[in-house]
Amino acid sequence: MRKMRFIGMLPHRSYLKNSTFKFISIAFVGFLLSLCFLSNPASALLNNDKTAPVVVDGNKLFRLAGSENLEPKERAEAVNRKLEEFIQSEEAPRVEVETKDRSPVITINGKDLFTVTDNDTVPPYNADRKAQADSWRREIAQAIYSARKERSASFIRDASIISAVIIVLGVVCHKLLGGLWQIIRNRVTPLLGSNQSADGESSNDENDEQQHKTFNFLLKSTLLLVRTTLWVGIILYISNLFPLTRRWSFNITNQIIYSLTAKILPFGGKSSSVIEILILVCLFCGLFIVAGAVTNILRSRVLRLLRISRGAQEATAVVFKYLVIAIGGIILLQIWGVDLSSLAILASALGVGIGFGFQDIAKNFGSGIVLIFERPIQVGDFIKVGDHTGTVEQIGARSVTIRTLDRVSIIVPNSRFLESEVINWSHGNPISRIHLPVGVSYSSNTRVVRTALLEAAAKHSEVLKVPQPQVFFKGFGDSALNFELLVWIDQPPSQEYIKSDLNFYVEAALNRHDIEIPFPQTDVHVRSGELPVKVSPEVEQLLKRLSLNVNNGNSTDNHRDSGY
Repeated sequence: MRKMRFIGMLPHRSYLKNSTFKFISIAFVGFLLSLCFLSNPASALLNNDKTAPVVVDGNKLFRLAGSENLEPKERAEAVNRKLEEFIQSEEAPRVEVETKDRSPVITINGKDLFTVTDNDTVPPYNADRKAQADSWRREIAQAIYSARKERSASFIRDASIISAVIIVLGVVCHKLLGGLWQIIRNRVTPLLGSNQSADGESSNDENDEQQHKTFNFLLKSTLLLVRTTLWVGIILYISNLFPLTRRWSFNITNQIIYSLTAKILPFGGKSSSVIEILILVCLFCGLFIVAGAVTNILRSRVLRLLRISRGAQEATAVVFKYLVIAIGGIILLQIWGVDLSSLAILASALGVGIGFGFQDIAKNFGSGIVLIFERPIQVGDFIKVGDHTGTVEQIGARSVTIRTLDRVSIIVPNSRFLESEVINWSHGNPISRIHLPVGVSYSSNTRVVRTALLEAAAKHSEVLKVPQPQVFFKGFGDSALNFELLVWIDQPPSQEYIKSDLNFYVEAALNRHDIEIPFPQTDVHVRSGELPVKVSPEVEQLLKRLSLNVNNGNSTDNHRDSGY
């Protein structure tokens, strides 16, 4: 009863396994694409050269545009220096807005800080320089007050205590995340395990191992990403508690952002930044993952329902995957604004590289295309190439995976299948013939031998009735009459097992008919004469003496027998 219930649960278990793996893959791709689009520098305006920030201890207050005599960066740096000098002084701050030459000027204790121009105004103070100056005056006064407060001994003591507590909490969260990920792994891994058949053996799902590896990789990657994000957040938070470290953090962040967003790499007829290239690479990685997931869905949900051969299913799936990657790649490059005609130089360089250093890769790739479309071998075929015999499991762009009868995977380059002879027992028609040599003694009746061999062939369930088994009298051997039993089968991968079973059946049939199976015999004739080996005189005398003793002993025995 428990066995029947277990078998009934198998489809549901397989559905959960496939659904879980697909959900994890799709979630990872969605996270990757979302991360890429959210980090797009165009939307974040990270590469804005028309304004520069006014910063106090790493806190950005506002941005200033350029003036008639100064660039935005030079103007902002001059304001930053004046603010830093005033913060270090002990004067009481008095930030005011004065009008000079019909322009609002922000002053500190009567000293001019900067003049608000038309280019400085931002929403909601468009074209209202006076209102914009009043808003910035309040921000500057608050920033000076906060900066002086953060330099006090009591603030530094409190910030240090908070930093220590946050580090302890970070260590605890680090450990808890590891435990949580371990629980998730223990809960999800059984859903990805191999199904068990009714006899308790593995169902040999060829995707289980790959799914386990992919799931573990995704799990470890997400754990590393979350832990890294946790500690980066903690470091940034602690650095923002102290003025000096906040200033360092701001400067380092600006340098990193500038390095990543500066358009210094020529690509596709335009200059691109490092972050843009990285995003494009991530999008292509997402394209490959999506193409693989869609291909698996096509293979499992659509092609299997069409009831076509396994080889045709695999060929269709591979062609579909390459088409999705090619079309998706062109669309991504067009959306990214890459001029495809400008990639001709890259293609030429790639052609030269293939001609010199990648000949084998190009040859194997071309051979893979020929194998997919010409289909001399297909997935599921039982073949022999060189010394390797097994079932074709996968035909890839560079190599073919063969699974031997010992369940060992052998990777064979595609070009080898076009350059050397390949035996394919499954090509066109899987029916093939097995040759089984048998030798019997010369005293055996040949007709009885033929009958016994046909009885052994008829006893095996996997031997085809049509064409009928045959027995050939091959000739007269040195020690036996040589026969050969020929049978037809439609399961080439099982030929070794069938041969073994037939050998058992043949041996039993020959014993049942009292037919002897001879073994090789050799007659040795020893001829008299001189020994062609020269010996010393002493050894020769010793041999003669021994010979005389033996002859005398034989004579004495003969007399005794006669007297009796």
